[in-house]
Amino acid sequence: MEAAIDALSRELVKLRTGRASAGMLDHIMVEHYGVKTPLNRMAVVSVLDPKTLSVTPYDPNALKELEKAIISSPLGLNPKADNQRLITPIPPLTKEHMQAVCKVVAKSSEDVKQSIRRARQKALDSIKKAAPKRRTKINQIDDLTKKFIKTAEDMCKAKEKGIRGG
Repeated sequence: MEAAIDALSRELVKLRTGRASAGMLDHIMVEHYGVKTPLNRMAVVSVLDPKTLSVTPYDPNALKELEKAIISSPLGLNPKADNQRLITPIPPLTKEHMQAVCKVVAKSSEDVKQSIRRARQKALDSIKKAAPKRRTKINQIDDLTKKFIKTAEDMCKAKEKGIRGG
């Protein structure tokens, strides 16, 4: 259940909210010397201000590949080369993009809830086979399941609030 919450947290960081976040570029793959590599292994991504990211490559020769990968990503970003780094302004979200991102958040929320419920079912199955004091264990698992589902819902609501700018 904790793994599902961790996965949700990583997934939500990747979504563009109109505010700069260093993690929003983590999933971008860069082709460098014929090998696809995650951007975060090729460069340091830092937040300059709430609307701007700085991408500083470890290898200055990779600047063009990084720029190409960011432009071709579905985030709709347009970085500009500035000496040995890329300055990436984060444009404000359009209403359509906000709605699309909110749908992704809702789907992520449902996926995590299903994952938590599967973990609950596995735990219940193993208890039914082994435990003599089943009722208290089942109640503990149910309480844990409710807690994790509430955490997932709260994370998603907070993300949607951030996306809508409220």
